[in-house]
Amino acid sequence: MPANLPPEYFEAEKGYRAARSTAEKIARLEELLRTIPKHKGTDKLRAGFRRRLSKLKATDQARKRPSKRESAFRIDREGAGQVVVVGPTNVGKSALVAALTNATPEVADAPHTTWEPTPGMMPMENIQIQLIDTPPLNWDFVEPELLDLIRRSDLILLVVDLRTDPIQQLEDTIALLQEHRIAPRRLRDRYPEPTGLTFIPLLVVVNKNDDEDSDEDFEIFQELLEENWPLLPVSSTTGRNLERLKLEVFERLEIIRVYTKPPGKKPDLTAPFVLKEESTIEGFAGKVHQDFLDNLKTARVWGSAAYDGQMVGRDHVLADGDVVELRT
Repeated sequence: MPANLPPEYFEAEKGYRAARSTAEKIARLEELLRTIPKHKGTDKLRAGFRRRLSKLKATDQARKRPSKRESAFRIDREGAGQVVVVGPTNVGKSALVAALTNATPEVADAPHTTWEPTPGMMPMENIQIQLIDTPPLNWDFVEPELLDLIRRSDLILLVVDLRTDPIQQLEDTIALLQEHRIAPRRLRDRYPEPTGLTFIPLLVVVNKNDDEDSDEDFEIFQELLEENWPLLPVSSTTGRNLERLKLEVFERLEIIRVYTKPPGKKPDLTAPFVLKEESTIEGFAGKVHQDFLDNLKTARVWGSAAYDGQMVGRDHVLADGDVVELRT
């Protein structure tokens, strides 16, 4: 049976075919359906358009529906390294991250204020290092995703409170991490291979060493420790030794800053490339651009070379602060 479609249908069809967005297609298709006469000759046509309209609306609803939230513990790496700040409750982790970064974790004297990790960027001279404030570690329950976050990190800052039994806090936290197959890298030699452990560099940050009056407490703490842990006394309240902490973090990340120098121009000393220690010219070239790695002809180095501007080979090991000129 002929459909006998009116002129309005063909105009509406043009509008539908020209539509780009899903919402516009839905509106045009609804308009198109209104122009189709209702009789046996148009039943199949109208049914086909209704099915198409139903699919478009379903697609639009799925797009608008909020997707399942990604885990708060899945934090993208930023800056020159990812450092997790861990420890028991109420030792001042959040205050420390707030003092060192642009992050604004909730800081309070009450225990268990931090329930989700909070990342922030810590400036260290001309680079940025990512610090992540984390929920407190305790034996009652540890979020498995928190442990995964610690395993993925480049460095652990273990914070203890100098005023409140720091020895017990340190020993409990180390034991808890080892219980979950995470160990300080300095203890690697104590374990036979393979161990299934994840070894990560660790620095113990002794917080609330606010002034010289508390230095004696820190010395006593050092003397009573059975292990020779790497310690740094700081104060998130007064800012004492926070600049030292930045330098310690940089050194323990084992990274270097290398600067580029275009031929015939001055080097850009504001935006270094960050590489791991012992990186070579070849590794640096690949970091700058694949073309340099594939087509590198010569490289000149200012800094770690025997003399400024010395031409070096691909296997030359770079040092922090080097300036490199690459030529293809």
